[in-house]
Amino acid sequence: MIDTNTPELLPLSAKKIGVIQGRLLPKYRGRYQAHPIGYWEDEFEIAASLGLDLIEFILDYNDYEDNPLMSVSGCKEIKEISNQSGVHVKTVCADYFMEAPLHSDDLHVATLSAAVLRELILNSQTIGITDIIIPLVDQSSLATLESRDRFISALTPFLSDLEAQDINLNLETDLGPSEFKQLLAQIDSKRVTVNYDTGNSAGLGYDPDQEFAAYGPQITDIHIKDRVKGGPSVCLGQGSADFAKIFKSVHDFGYNGPFIMQAFRDDEGLEIFKTQLTWLRSLISRIDKSNGDRS
Repeated sequence: MIDTNTPELLPLSAKKIGVIQGRLLPKYRGRYQAHPIGYWEDEFEIAASLGLDLIEFILDYNDYEDNPLMSVSGCKEIKEISNQSGVHVKTVCADYFMEAPLHSDDLHVATLSAAVLRELILNSQTIGITDIIIPLVDQSSLATLESRDRFISALTPFLSDLEAQDINLNLETDLGPSEFKQLLAQIDSKRVTVNYDTGNSAGLGYDPDQEFAAYGPQITDIHIKDRVKGGPSVCLGQGSADFAKIFKSVHDFGYNGPFIMQAFRDDEGLEIFKTQLTWLRSLISRIDKSNGDRS
């Protein structure tokens, strides 16, 4: 009997590759990762010229009202540009919630953040968004049991909306594998999934084998970057990320989501991205060849 629950082990090269918004453009107000108001449209043509499939949109805290994601007309504009360029928007990195956590102990902040998330979920259907990433790091980290309880309470009212809109809420957290697994079990929803960040994992010194064993089937979005353990981001292949081990798990667990490049950039941005994209594609090709005998 065929086990229909076993994922099909497709080659890594079959995965779509995208870039997080802003990586291919001049910095916006001195920031490498941001929604560049006034020239965000330019990135689609550049991404298409590089053969990228996707742009992961960003919802910033600053000027969030001016982000096209926050209006139906803006989302229609995103969809039109996506269709014209062939570069689509399927995921949103909601950095807004790093500055204004859903689980803030300030009731005003938490209430406004809940309203922003509800509108984002509602508008996302216009574009066809499949995943919204909620960063739970830095000031939004779930560092205490109390903060985790507040987060679960804040998240629960959205589960029916996510199901109705067919959208996943991806959690990106600095929790260790066992703690993160426990959090997911407490939430207990197929619509709450995992954003796996290769660089953050390396920077925190986590073991990819333990991470994938804890929640591999729940990963629906992967950020590709490299970091030195306990240190900064660096170019792909120059840090502590064990990409060979990571991609073996990605293959073996049948991951079918995208690879979103959040790789290191400098002030110029584009050329260093091209170099790292070439590196990533070459690595994927080599791993696919080595996987050929076991797929």
